[in-house]
Amino acid sequence: MPTTTWNRHHVLSLADFTTTEYNTVLQTAASFQEVLSRRTKKVPSLQGQVVTNLFFEPSTRTRSSFELAAKRLSADTLNFAAASSSITKGETILDTAKTYLAMGTDIMVIRHREAGVPNAIAQEMERLGVGVSVLNAGDGQHEHPSQALLDLFTICNLIDSSQPRLELLKDKKIAIVGDILHSRVARSNIWSLTASGAQVHLAAPPTLLPKLFADFVLQTGETENLLNHHTPSSATVNRQLFLHWQLQPALENADFVMTLRLQKERMTGHLLPSLREYHQSFGITRKKLQLCQPNVKILHPGPVNRGVEISSDLMDDPEFSLIQSQVTSGIAIRMALLYLLASGKDR
Repeated sequence: MPTTTWNRHHVLSLADFTTTEYNTVLQTAASFQEVLSRRTKKVPSLQGQVVTNLFFEPSTRTRSSFELAAKRLSADTLNFAAASSSITKGETILDTAKTYLAMGTDIMVIRHREAGVPNAIAQEMERLGVGVSVLNAGDGQHEHPSQALLDLFTICNLIDSSQPRLELLKDKKIAIVGDILHSRVARSNIWSLTASGAQVHLAAPPTLLPKLFADFVLQTGETENLLNHHTPSSATVNRQLFLHWQLQPALENADFVMTLRLQKERMTGHLLPSLREYHQSFGITRKKLQLCQPNVKILHPGPVNRGVEISSDLMDDPEFSLIQSQVTSGIAIRMALLYLLASGKDR
């Protein structure tokens, strides 16, 4: 394991992550990736600790990944499901968190449809002085740090599996295509990928990449205020972020293409004429990939709307698709985050 001291008590956002922190997470995940390749895939790192998954909205990959990661570290796990909880009887979110605190929880993994809920719970834990760490597993249209970190790990591990690190992406061209307006994954990836020195190109219809977003970034060259974050400690990073309302300029010579799900459940108006028209203009197909580098790779955080964001045959083609690798990487990254939060408290 890396010997770098980890001082972060919560993981709520990537806006203030430093290069050292990124590399610590990546190298710790690489160590756990090796553990997961063994016949015995369990280590005693979190033995005696309790990890509680508080998921207030549906999830398959993230929840299962965090639960398995905690178990691989030998932690005890508690799982909360909103539909069968006292939330339906009027209990508040903070009271629910305090209930699990009373059961001996050491780390809370929080997912909620409203932005800011993990931060509110973290502030309450700090006020109580109980030493519980909070990990944001996705909050509204704010952020999804662990997803962006697993995306980063998937790419860096592909380039250099012996030592995945942030600098490997310097000057790489990465296109993010799709529903950027509603995507917490896109927001977190903007922070991590631009911190690496990569050229990040966003592409979407104007309704899913608003003019306010484009104007602010083009005028200032930064995204801090627009994304509602405090000024990060890595504010000196020269972030390369470009916006397009057409797909072609984003794909030209791209090394990696990340497609995003159309989040129809979050759309309040008629933002798209039809799914068919969206696929024709922004759906990723083999023909469109001819604009990219010959060895281009495709990512998608899932779940995927086959035939909408990406053609079904391309999604299943291991020559191009990293989608299954992302799922596997998710376990190693979440093991790394849980381990680092626990070890940071020990130090």
